[in-house]
Amino acid sequence: MSAADHPMARWVQVFLEAQAAELDAATNTQFAYARDLQNFALWLADKSLHYATANRDHIESYLITCEAEGLAKSTRARRLSAIKQLYRFAFEEGWRDDNPAIQIKGPGRAKRLPKTLEIAEVDQLLEAARNSKRDALRNTCLMELLYATGMRVTELVSLPVSAARGDPRMLLVRGKGGKERLVPLSPPARAALATYLTERDADEDAARQKGKPPSKFLFPSRGAAGHMTRQRFFLLIKEFAVAGGVSPGKVTPHTLRHAFATHLLAGGADLRSIQTMLGHADVATTEIYTHVLDARLKELVLEHHPLAKP
Repeated sequence: MSAADHPMARWVQVFLEAQAAELDAATNTQFAYARDLQNFALWLADKSLHYATANRDHIESYLITCEAEGLAKSTRARRLSAIKQLYRFAFEEGWRDDNPAIQIKGPGRAKRLPKTLEIAEVDQLLEAARNSKRDALRNTCLMELLYATGMRVTELVSLPVSAARGDPRMLLVRGKGGKERLVPLSPPARAALATYLTERDADEDAARQKGKPPSKFLFPSRGAAGHMTRQRFFLLIKEFAVAGGVSPGKVTPHTLRHAFATHLLAGGADLRSIQTMLGHADVATTEIYTHVLDARLKELVLEHHPLAKP
């Protein structure tokens, strides 16, 4: 049976299995690849084409269609990246004797500085978490850990409880691609963690007496994942924004990560240290925060310098 005889869904399945096995690709990355490749497959099928028969012109026509639909540059760049990865894999596996996507250049990404928060706004979010009507200790711990470490939200919600035992001064975090790194904890984060652990362990003991198995996660949940989901935390942080008087449009888990990095840099931390704590493979990724700081300083000058006023 030739590669063209296999359904396109089978191509994607085998490709994703290889990504997971060989590159330890994160679950979120695999979901993104699957969505993007499914969209491309639907476009091909509508034109009676297949991954095995599509050529460079077809791929470029698909990208033009994506642009005509008004998709952002970042979305189109991501879709092309998924297509390139699939065809590179197909060529290596011998499913195709060429790679039709190898010379296609993407639209690039719009160079936008990441949104961040002022220190006062972070304080408002932390105060809202402390004053939660339910799960105040857990919510305080979540927010203190996020701001103290700059963790990605997936890293935060899936933390094993074993990492938090013994009043640690550092947390071992498993990041993208299974890479591990150590991140330091601030005194407020350590205090919030210790207080929450006492409540969490009491709840776990009560559940165990009812015959329920103990959870291995710091932030357990009854859901399929066994821990708080990224989506649930996203909604929580929006609630803190509303309660704390911060514009909800400015607040996401990732803006807290940006705030962590920007505030560290403003406080005198060096880029290499911030790179290590954020888990960036390349310091060039971390350098974006110098531009955030430059933009903020320029804004302050324009706003407060007497010669800048009309």
